[in-house]
Amino acid sequence: MKLIRWKTAIIAATLLLPAIASAGWMDQVGGMLGNVGGGKTAAPALPAVAGLSNSDMIAGLKDALRVGSENVVGRLGKTDGFNADPKVHIPLPENLQTVKSALAAVGMGSMMDDLELRLNRAAEMATPKAKRLFGDAIRSMKFADAKKILSGPDDAATQYFKGKMSAPLSDEMRPIVKKALGQAGAVQAYDNVMGKYQSLPFMPDVKDNLTQHVVQLGLAGIFHYMAEEEAAIRKNPVKRTTSILKKVFGR
Repeated sequence: MKLIRWKTAIIAATLLLPAIASAGWMDQVGGMLGNVGGGKTAAPALPAVAGLSNSDMIAGLKDALRVGSENVVGRLGKTDGFNADPKVHIPLPENLQTVKSALAAVGMGSMMDDLELRLNRAAEMATPKAKRLFGDAIRSMKFADAKKILSGPDDAATQYFKGKMSAPLSDEMRPIVKKALGQAGAVQAYDNVMGKYQSLPFMPDVKDNLTQHVVQLGLAGIFHYMAEEEAAIRKNPVKRTTSILKKVFGR
């Protein structure tokens, strides 16, 4: 009898595999969990994952998000992670563009180029702090959180991380950015730039919080790539690099 049920499950799984692939595993698992504790009607149970518990599926989601977040931190938290990437490169604050134009006109535009490079270096130095906070957010994820992510919109995980991490990550990054700017000479470069700029006739006074500028755009860059990782997770069974990912998504 058990053999008959097993053969039936294998046949059903084979027939359902194309549908699973086209729907994306997060949508499929979200549908399976949708009726737990109320909510939308669940998708038909899949024989291919019928032997998995809810805890297995949640563990798989957490591991997928852990791998994705580590990819983001590894990508941005290195030399030229921000600076050489046009998607997240941190430009000068908008009101310093006027300064750059004015200095370039008198042959001193390279000072502003140097300052812009230092802003990106500061973000690269601060980004590794995000790794622990991503880990904390993932470990604290409850079943209800995971269910919302699995059955939610395409950026549900990214929005979850933004809600959990934005404030503490800003607090963690700010002193590192401030120190990095000082160590890299960006603050001194800024003072030097402003001294040269203000010595030019008929130029308005320009002030800007460089630390906040770097933190704000640094966060935007981190969540930009987290959204890309989430999109990849939703389309594919991710990189099956751990045993739980192979167990949950490698069928």
